[in-house]
Parts: sequence; C-alpha cells; structure tokens
Amino acid sequence: MSDSPVPTLRASDADRELVAEHLRRAAGEGQITMDELDERLNEAYAARTHADLVPLTADLQVSGQGTRPVRTHGFAVAPGEGGARWLIAIMGACERKGRWRLGRSAVSLNIMGGSELDLNEVELADEHVELTVISIMGGSDIRVPHGLDVEVSEFALMGGNGIDIADDRPPAPGPVLHLRLFSLMGGTDVKRGPKLTRAERKALKQKRREELGS
Repeated sequence: MSDSPVPTLRASDADRELVAEHLRRAAGEGQITMDELDERLNEAYAARTHADLVPLTADLQVSGQGTRPVRTHGFAVAPGEGGARWLIAIMGACERKGRWRLGRSAVSLNIMGGSELDLNEVELADEHVELTVISIMGGSDIRVPHGLDVEVSEFALMGGNGIDIADDRPPAPGPVLHLRLFSLMGGTDVKRGPKLTRAERKALKQKRREELGS
C-alpha cells in the first residue's frame, strides 16, 4: 500500500454556501453575534478546503432549514440579517472583492483614506440594499455588476463623483442597489463590471487599435 498522505479535499462553491447558510441561521438564533457572523462569513467564502470550513460551525448547534440564497437575474439574494454594515478607511484602505455579503443598510466611511468595493460577486441581504458612501478628503472606487438595477443620489462639495454605469438594467424587476454618495474634498467613482487586469487592458487597447486600423 502507498504511504502517501490522503490529499486535502478542495471546497466547492456549494460547500461554502452550505456553511454560510448554517452561520446565518446560527446568528438568527442568537448563537453568534452579528460581528462574529460577518467575520465567519468572510472566512467561509475565502476557504479553499473542507478543513478550512469545519472550524467555522464546529461550535454551533444544528438547526432547521433556513433560507438559501436565491439567484435573481444572476445576483445572489439571501434575505436575512448579517453582512457587512461598516466599511471603514480612516487614513488607510478598505478593500472588498470576490464573494462577500452586503447588509441591508451599509456605510462606507473614507476619511483621508480610500476603499475599493467590488460588488460583482456580492451576496445581497435583501431585494433592496442601501449603501451610503461618505468620503471626506478621501475616496472610493465601486464596481457594480452588469444588469443590476443601481439608483444613485450624490452630493459633492470641493470634490467630485464619477458615475459611469449607463442604463444597464434588467428587463424585469429585480434587486436594487441604492447608492448614496456624499463627498467633501474627495470623491467616489462608480463603474460597471469587474476591474480589468493589466493584461486585459493591454489586450483591449490592442483590439481597439486593430479596429481603427482596419
């Protein structure tokens, strides 16, 4: 028989979602606090193996079936508590990308600092989610997915906000992200789609040159 160790099993998206559902039920029953839920959800979505997932629910009781995330127009919506509520960058930086959960009402506070919030793979805590972005001598870059209904209200004093999301809305009613932007000597940029890598930007520029030359 071989003495080689048994390979560590990789976690799938379904495995991560199952653990996330268990965590939300536990928070709803008071087994863990909302802060603990937010922390454990971040670890669950970042988990690479089953061994990474096991400790996240090892101390929790098993409860009944909860609400699984429902994909509406391609977006994950899981009504309930939990999710990021405060995204703070004070003389520093805050970055969120990949799989993460955004609470029903959240605030991104940037004071002499900046944040990068990529919502392309985000899980929404409700059909209507409100994100307030306050930038004071700081700024924020926000990426929203194609097809998500985004409503923006904004105010800027001695600063400016850049909003480039076009009228990219789903043909039927779906989830809505309400963005509230307030900028003082700072600004927030909102764009559609994931941020391109350097290689992708280079390839896109090359394609445009070829199209202009043809």
